[in-house]
Amino acid sequence: MKLGINLLCLTDFVTEAHLPAIRQIKAEGYDGVEIPVLSGDPAHYAWLGQQLDALELERCTTSVVPSPDANPLSSDPEIRARGKAHLDWALDCAIALGAQSVGGPIHAPIGHFTGAGPTESEIAYGAEAHHALAERAEANGLYISLEHLNRFETYFLNTTTQCRDYARRVDHPALRIMYDTFHANIEDRDQVAAYEIVAPHVGIVHISENDRGIPGRGHIDFPAILGAVRRSGYDGWVTLEAFGAGLPAIAAATRVWRPLFPDYETLFTESAAYIRRTWDAAGKELAA
Repeated sequence: MKLGINLLCLTDFVTEAHLPAIRQIKAEGYDGVEIPVLSGDPAHYAWLGQQLDALELERCTTSVVPSPDANPLSSDPEIRARGKAHLDWALDCAIALGAQSVGGPIHAPIGHFTGAGPTESEIAYGAEAHHALAERAEANGLYISLEHLNRFETYFLNTTTQCRDYARRVDHPALRIMYDTFHANIEDRDQVAAYEIVAPHVGIVHISENDRGIPGRGHIDFPAILGAVRRSGYDGWVTLEAFGAGLPAIAAATRVWRPLFPDYETLFTESAAYIRRTWDAAGKELAA
């Protein structure tokens, strides 16, 4: 298992000002970071990659589809072309960063709804765009990790059954799924069964508590989930995702307006210890 942390807990754009916190993350024993790629250019991420290399931190990225005007699912060919160009930009930044995976809900604009579930044409357009992206990613030594979101954030990928079916539709080994415990807690009735449905396609596991705070302080059954993860043979990124109220741009997207952890030191330290302890306990139970 590689222990990661999504840096959206700090910022939506990582700069030199965030390096002290990233050094603290390294000191707490994290193996890598998940870098938000929501703006900027490849040159900036190449610089950031050099900083992470110096700290011996591995990295992945997380991105979104920013607007209905750049939607890879659209029936309008011009909008669809802008959506594909945005996906290519996200991949270009990840390549410059030296990332292992491009993740996140890079399938449909967050908060945009049509009043129905995904249509066959949207699924077909998305599968075409993601197959092409996976081809480029694989050629550059990366893979894609599509994240399912709950129904209040998107209509495209909500359940793990949808994720499994979509991964089969895309049909490329570099297209994987980012399993997120927060979203599955809303959309799937049984997280162990949900994980088992999508397990062959998982590229990253997001550990996110039901309130988006410190894992282990809420009601999500992480011992059972990580037990399922270990039984599946998965041994990749297990990444903390938590959000605070100090970042207005992120708070608006996540609907988090109150503090969910007392300070960053507590978040980093307690989360790392809890995830490693729970992972190790699941391994002992598997070996028994």
